Parts: sequence; structure tokens; C-alpha cells
Amino acid sequence: MECGCLQSQFGNTILLKSERRKFPKFDLLKCNTQQGLSSLDSLKHNFSTLAIQLKFANPSSHLIQFRSLVIRCNHPQNADFPRYHSKKEKKPFPIPIVELRRAARERLKNSKGQQRRGVPPPKRGLVVQRLIPVAYRVFNARVTLINNLKKLLKVVPLHACKWCNEIHVGTVGHPFKSCRGSGTSIRRGLHEWGNAAVEDVLVPVEAYHLYDRLGKRIRHEERFSIPRIPAVVELCIQAGVDLPEYPTKRRRKPIIQIGKNEFIDADESELPDPDPDAPKPSILAEIPDTEILPPCSKEETVLLAEETLQAWEEMRGGATRLMKMYPVRACGYCPEVHVGPIGHKAQNCGAHKHQQRNGQHGWQAAVLNDLIPPRYVWHVPDMDKPLQRELRNFYGQAPAVVEICVHSGADMPEQYKPTMRLDVGIPADVREAEMVV
Repeated sequence: MECGCLQSQFGNTILLKSERRKFPKFDLLKCNTQQGLSSLDSLKHNFSTLAIQLKFANPSSHLIQFRSLVIRCNHPQNADFPRYHSKKEKKPFPIPIVELRRAARERLKNSKGQQRRGVPPPKRGLVVQRLIPVAYRVFNARVTLINNLKKLLKVVPLHACKWCNEIHVGTVGHPFKSCRGSGTSIRRGLHEWGNAAVEDVLVPVEAYHLYDRLGKRIRHEERFSIPRIPAVVELCIQAGVDLPEYPTKRRRKPIIQIGKNEFIDADESELPDPDPDAPKPSILAEIPDTEILPPCSKEETVLLAEETLQAWEEMRGGATRLMKMYPVRACGYCPEVHVGPIGHKAQNCGAHKHQQRNGQHGWQAAVLNDLIPPRYVWHVPDMDKPLQRELRNFYGQAPAVVEICVHSGADMPEQYKPTMRLDVGIPADVREAEMVV
């Protein structure tokens, strides 16, 4: 019998081919999960399918028969950690250029002889009405997340390195030599832990606030005169959230295109004035640090953790829906993010070899992690037992928000279990770890 592993991205269905010959007989089992990887490394990959080829022999029959066998795996396997990208390399495109060109050619081929598709409302200067409630939910979920994290950090210990951007959830910091900050060679890669804040968990990603998202691009000379606000808040404002401190232009009629890059606003004088007393969704406000009170009991901590985890998922899920309709751009070299159809012209990119680009950003389509970085941390199975340096390959990782909520008593989400490596047995000591093949 020859056995080989095959991972498919289209389903969990596999075919089992059987061949009859002289008599029922099994050959030597040969299973190769991943070439060039050990058995421990192969567990890190998410295998949900298995292709097996069996050879049977029958003396009275020389016919070849095909049999199908369906094997489904409902238990998630271990997944790889998010890849660390060096500051000297450019971020990969969300969709490769080859795939974009292939899709463009296919779209052009299928559009011949058909009616031209309509332009989406954001490109015509309008707001998508069905996404306005989503924008308000994302805005309130962000405020709820910040307020709840301030309360949870009163009871859950969180440490941050003084020299790099790594954080750790636990009574003491982890002992791994992974510091990339200043003077790391003197400390031999060890972290120097200190107190952490909410800004260490939710990375502040700011963007320029646009009064008119279809207006002219921000020039380099205007980089200090235009306010910068959190990128998620700017996305919600462009999607329909009205904030008095950040006014924006709302059109009730689509623009009139007079050229490739020129347009004029339609006449809205005949339209009735909008009702200022019309009911609007409520908007939450952040609680000042001086008014933050820790939870009083264990039950209140668990409920607060469940609400925090729900707000985290609602903010990320709603932001994903908004990004599909309202374009967001990210620099391929630095963490700069711009909410709008085209990136700004401010020459403030200080990434690797920015002199060759004269400080200009390399704009590309942004992904959700560019807008809301998850900040992965090491998963601590037991808060009373610190992590051991020699057992690093057996530990998992999870976003900092999820790790804080799990240690506060919330249920563990299913989508984060593969990277947390919950089904990997952690050896009791180093001697037992050396016996693992």
C-alpha cells in the first residue's frame, strides 16, 4: 500500500483507488506528509485531506475497479504563525500581480457585447445607505473595546518590552530571545519588560481626515494642516458616521463627470433641506483613564471578557465589509494607511531606502491587518507556570485581545485555535522534549 498526503483547497473529499490482482495483499506503508520536514513540523500545517492508494490482488479476477471514499476532518489542525516581514522588504500584494492581470483579461473578454456595469456609489460621491448601520456598529465596537480593555488590564497582567514592540500576557515576561530593539546584541536578544497600556494592545494606526474623499490628493505641503485621526474612525466617517468635530461633505446627488479626472457637483437646490432633528444612531464615548474601575467579581470579569471579545469580532468583521466598498490604501514599505481611492502625496515614508523614492509611499491595496493589526502574543496555557525557553516550539500564539479575554474567563474562539496549538502536548521538562521525534 502506498500512502501520500494531499492538501486541497477546494474541499475535504478524497478518492480511494483500489486495484485487484492475485490475492489480497498489502505492501509496505509509505507515508510522506511533508518533504524535508520532521513529524513535528508537519503538525504545524493544516491538513484536512488524505489521498491513499491501495493495491489489492485477486487470482480469479483481472479487472480494475475504482472505489471512492470520503474522509472529513472536523477538528482543526495546527496552523503556522503569521510571518514576520523584515523592514527591509516590501509587503506582498494581497492578490499577486499575475492573478490581477489574468482576472482583468478574463473580465474584458466576458464584458464584450454586454451592458456596462454601473459605477458603485462611493465613486459617484454617494454613501451606501445599507452600510451606514454597519459603520455605526464598528465605531461603537471600537469604543467598547477600548473601554473594556482598560478595565481588564486592571486584573490581567500585561508586559511590554522597553526596546521593541513585543508584549506578553502573563505574571512575568517570556524568556525567549526575540528582541529586535536597540542594544539587542548587548542583552543577547533578551527583553526588558515593563508595564503595558491599551495602546500596546490596539496599535494606533492613524490616517488623514478627508473633508471630500473625491477631492484633490493631499500634497506634501499640506501634511501638517490636515488633522490625523484613527484609520478605523476615518473609515466609519466616510461610510456615514457623522461626527461634529470632523465634518465631511455629504452629496445627495451623484457627481457629473466632465473628464477623466474632472467632475462637478450636481445641483441640489431643488432638494428639500435635510431634517436636523432626524433620529440618528447613538454614539459611545471613551471613558477617561481616571474613571476606569476594575471589575468587582469573577462573574463580572467573565461577562466583561465576553463583551470585549464580541466587540473585537464585530469591529473586524464590520471593517472588512466596509473595506470592500470603500477603498483603503497601505504603504508597502511602512505602516502608513490612507482611507480613500488614491493615496496621498506626502513624502513622509521613512522605511528602508526611502531616499531612492524621495520619501514617497508605495501605495497598494490594504488588508484588514493593515487597518487593525492583531498583535500576536505567546499563548500561556497556565498563568501560574511561566513559559520555558527550551519548549518554545510547543507553544502557540494568539492576538493579544483574544489572549487577554481567554485568561479573563471568556470562551476560546474557534478561528484562533489552530495558531494556539491547543492539541499539542507540552512536555513536562526538557528531557521529555528531547525524546520527541
